[in-house]
Amino acid sequence: MMSSIQSSSPLSKISESWGQELYAGVCERCGWNFLLTSNEQLLRCPHCFLAKLSTFEPDLESLTVASLPELVVPAEINLERLGLSLQTFSRGIWFAPQDLNPVNLQQRIEHVFLPMWLVDIQVAATWQAEVGYDYQIVSHREQFDQNRGGWVSQEVTETRVRWEPRAGKLKREYHNIVAPALEEHASILSRIGEFNFKKSHPYTHEDVRGWQVRLPDRSPRDAWQMAVPAVQSAAAEECRQAMSADHLRQYRWSADYAGENWTLQLLPVMTTYYLDDENLPQVILIHGQTGKLSGKRRASMKRAQRVSLYILLTALVVFLIGLVIALAGFISPPAAAIGGVVIVFAIFVAVTAVFPVGWVWQFNRSHSKWG
Repeated sequence: MMSSIQSSSPLSKISESWGQELYAGVCERCGWNFLLTSNEQLLRCPHCFLAKLSTFEPDLESLTVASLPELVVPAEINLERLGLSLQTFSRGIWFAPQDLNPVNLQQRIEHVFLPMWLVDIQVAATWQAEVGYDYQIVSHREQFDQNRGGWVSQEVTETRVRWEPRAGKLKREYHNIVAPALEEHASILSRIGEFNFKKSHPYTHEDVRGWQVRLPDRSPRDAWQMAVPAVQSAAAEECRQAMSADHLRQYRWSADYAGENWTLQLLPVMTTYYLDDENLPQVILIHGQTGKLSGKRRASMKRAQRVSLYILLTALVVFLIGLVIALAGFISPPAAAIGGVVIVFAIFVAVTAVFPVGWVWQFNRSHSKWG
């Protein structure tokens, strides 16, 4: 058990700003580190499930990335809907691992908040662009209509864009521009999908109670390069609106930035796992809003091999019976024909023994990537 955090420790300062006592845990297998709301959460890493989290006392510099969250995207999936998703994930696998079942998956669920940076920034810039205004022209198209016995004139309305150069100066403050706080951010979203930021609400300490919070591994300095295009895009849209234009292209600017203020937004995910043939965890990642699952569905080669062995043993027994019947043909000739049929059937059964192993091999090969 972890002792209470001393009031003079760097972690205690973060605990005060977050509104509750926090613990720091790190997984020495996968390298993920977390802020925990209970030392009971040190039992197992919710990312890889391969090792227990070890406590550590971070220094103040490393905790500068754990600034107080400003916004939280709420988890919205209910247990009944999640249970159905886990059932769907577990079904349809011949020779599934014994450990792969919805009950195990649901009992092992861990709740994790992933961080995303939010930055407030003041921008002073000069810009140039081409703005486009829609206008319509009416023309007539001649078309031969056999039913009407000749050429028919048809009125056609076409929308075109008139482009005009514009330039100006901009001085604005933009709030809550998002930028990744994790190196794995893009790969995680590619697996489970985007989050609906419109449902975010201001952080309260109750939001993270019972959850693990992944600490950022990308500093604000690194994340800034990802935030700049979003700031420029927001500025371009404001310029388009200011010009009352329908379109904008070739937006260029020269910008100076000031007053950076970085906070966090927390994104909810859940993780669970099942054990494969090698007794290794196969981790499943679950979107906290949509419930979308992403994990590798594996069949058990050991179970398939066991079934194949049973089939071969059965084939061997049938073959021996057929052989005995065939030998009896020396006494009763009709028995030889019956024995021959039994032996052929035994060979056919033996051939089918390759199908369980072959199916599992093909299934695991086709499901080698995240689903």
